[in-house]
Amino acid sequence: MSAQNFSQPVTQISVEELAQRLAESTEDLQLVDVREPQEVAIASLEGFEILPLSEYAEWSDQIHSRFDLEKETIVMCHHGIRSAQMCQWLMNQGFTNVKNVAGGIDAYSILVDHSIPQY
Repeated sequence: MSAQNFSQPVTQISVEELAQRLAESTEDLQLVDVREPQEVAIASLEGFEILPLSEYAEWSDQIHSRFDLEKETIVMCHHGIRSAQMCQWLMNQGFTNVKNVAGGIDAYSILVDHSIPQY
């Protein structure tokens, strides 16, 4: 994934906005967490599908069958860097409504839910 040329701007969603969206309903959202399994074991949010970037080769060819290109897709990682890369890749795959969680789960823990462990 890192060898691709990414040039499109990525739409950001704040952790506060994410919390509001999760509280309302996740029915119309596709939630993706690109962190590693050991990171998810420490801190996670319910409803996110785990697609570790290190396992890209194992899930990348299934992305179109697992997700809807038009549906709002929110991507999260630890601080927002890996998820931004994933957002770029998804847009290059034809996804039209992709958002990166600014600050990742770390910011979510600090600003929204202190019960989520920081690491």
